[in-house]
Amino acid sequence: MAEQSLEQLEQEFHQIVSGIHPADVVTKGNAQKKWNSIAKPLHSLGKLEDHIMQIAALTGDTDVNLNRKALIVMCADNGVVEEGVTQTGQEVTAIVAENFLTCNTSAAIMCKKAGVDIFPIDIGMAADTKVPRYKTANGTANMTKGPAMTRMQALQAILTGIHQVKEKKEAGYKIIATGEMGIGNTTTSSAVASVLLGDEPAEITGRGAGLTNEGLERKIHAIEKAIAVNRPKWDDPVDVLAKVGGFDLAGITGLYLGGAVYRIPIVVDGFISAVAALAAVRICEWVKDAMIVSHVSKEPGMQKILKELHMDAPLHADMCLGEGTGAVAYLPVLALAAEVYGRMSTFSENDIEDYKELGEKE
Repeated sequence: MAEQSLEQLEQEFHQIVSGIHPADVVTKGNAQKKWNSIAKPLHSLGKLEDHIMQIAALTGDTDVNLNRKALIVMCADNGVVEEGVTQTGQEVTAIVAENFLTCNTSAAIMCKKAGVDIFPIDIGMAADTKVPRYKTANGTANMTKGPAMTRMQALQAILTGIHQVKEKKEAGYKIIATGEMGIGNTTTSSAVASVLLGDEPAEITGRGAGLTNEGLERKIHAIEKAIAVNRPKWDDPVDVLAKVGGFDLAGITGLYLGGAVYRIPIVVDGFISAVAALAAVRICEWVKDAMIVSHVSKEPGMQKILKELHMDAPLHADMCLGEGTGAVAYLPVLALAAEVYGRMSTFSENDIEDYKELGEKE
C-alpha cells in the first residue's frame, strides 16, 4: 500500500464505508421460496437455510456457489504481553505463523481436509518470517502504558483487510473464513469488547490459551489499566481498536467491511473474530449482512457479543483454539446445505403437493 497521510487514509476509509448498502431482501425472499419448493419438510435444515438465504441476499443471486473457499489468518504481536498476561512468549506467534505455510497447524490441517485455501498474513508480527508481509508495524505498543497503535496504523490495518477481500474476490473465491494468530490477542480482544459493550473487563475476560487464577487477575488488571490510561471513545470503533486493540483485530474488522463492499460472505470464527465483527458493525450496521457466524467460543465474552449482534451460532462444540478453526469446521457443513439447495428436486418435479405453513393447530 502506498504511503498515505492520515487525512488520505480517513478519506479512503469513509469513502469505502459510505458505499456499503444493505443486502437485497427481494433476492432473499426468492431464496426462501426456492427452499420452500424443495421436496423436504419446510425449514428442516434450520440455520443452514438461513445462512444460504443470507448469502443469496448479499450477492444478489439466488444461485449460491461456495466452490472456492479461503481462510485468511491475520498474524500480529501485542505489546501487552510484557504484562505477563499469557502462558507463552511472543516468539510463538512467528513460529505458528510459519507453520501455516507447511500445513503444521490445526487450522491448516483442517483446511487441507475441507478443501479450503489458507492465506496467513503478517499484518503486524514483531519478527519477519516467510509469511507474506502486509506489516503495519513490528507489533503493537504495550497498551497499559499508552495507545497500542496510532489511528493511522489502525486505519492502515483495516484497509489491509478490505483490500485482501478485494484480491480474493478477484481471484474467484466465493466465501472467506476469518482467523488470527497472535500471542496476547485474547487480552486485546477482551479490552475492545469491554469498551464496545460497556461491560467490566472481569465480565468479559477469560483464560485465553490457559492461565492460572493469578494469571487471569493480571490479565484483567492489565485491561483495566489500559482502558483507564487510554480512555478509548466507545462510540468510535477505530479509536477503540487503535488504543486497546491489535493489528489482527483491525485487519479482521477490515475483512468484514470488505465482505460488505465486495458482496462476499465472511465467516466469523470465535471470540477474537467476533470482537472484530462487533467493531465492524459499530462502524456500519449493514456489514452484519456479510457475516456468517460459525460457532460459540468458550470465552465468556462470546455469548455477550452474539447477543449484542442478534446472531445465533450453529456449532456448539466448546472450541477455543482460534486460528479460524471454528469457521473452517463450519464451511463443509454450509457447503452441504448449498448442495441440497442447488441440486435437490422440488415438490412439483416429484408430483408431490407442496408443504404448507400450517402453524400450531388447536
